Amino acid sequence: MSRKRVAILISGGGSNMLALVDSMQAADHPAEPCLVLSNNPGASGLARAAARGVATAAVDHRPFKGDRAAFEAELIKPLLAAQPDILCLAGFMRVLTDGFVSHWQGRMLNIHPSLLPKYKGLHTHARALEAGDAEHGCTVHEVTARLDDGPILGQARVPVRAGDTPETLAARVLEQEHRLYPAVLKRFALGQREMLDLV
Repeated sequence: MSRKRVAILISGGGSNMLALVDSMQAADHPAEPCLVLSNNPGASGLARAAARGVATAAVDHRPFKGDRAAFEAELIKPLLAAQPDILCLAGFMRVLTDGFVSHWQGRMLNIHPSLLPKYKGLHTHARALEAGDAEHGCTVHEVTARLDDGPILGQARVPVRAGDTPETLAARVLEQEHRLYPAVLKRFALGQREMLDLV
């Protein structure tokens, strides 16, 4: 069986990208990384991906200020050249247009630092603390045109501890992101869409 080709989109250090790439090094994995792409040419994750032998590309979003369609027209060029079967958003900090999302509908995943449908958008850890939640976590979902929406494919949970700050909570959630995303990607590459609940 041929392995699924995976492109990973990042904006920064790419810790989730590295978790995905490292998991795909296993000989029996159903997927392989074909490209790491960033909207930030200075993203340290690009060098980290290249050090693992993964092709990289960057399309700086800044010259396209106010014109997301033009930015995405450039962004899609290295993707089409790499011919990925699956796109993984891993800390990619740009909102994508409906047109881009529809092109990859059913083939694009995202990881979000909350137990969706709670806390879509930013500042999820502070919002969970402000709400007095007993647990928090992360979610992998299929990407749709609506922000942080789409079918949920997996979640991992962490307890909220007394004295937690947004930073301490974020660090514990990130550990779970590095477990959850590779597990969901492997299942997704095998055609499995059932919800995975990591404990």
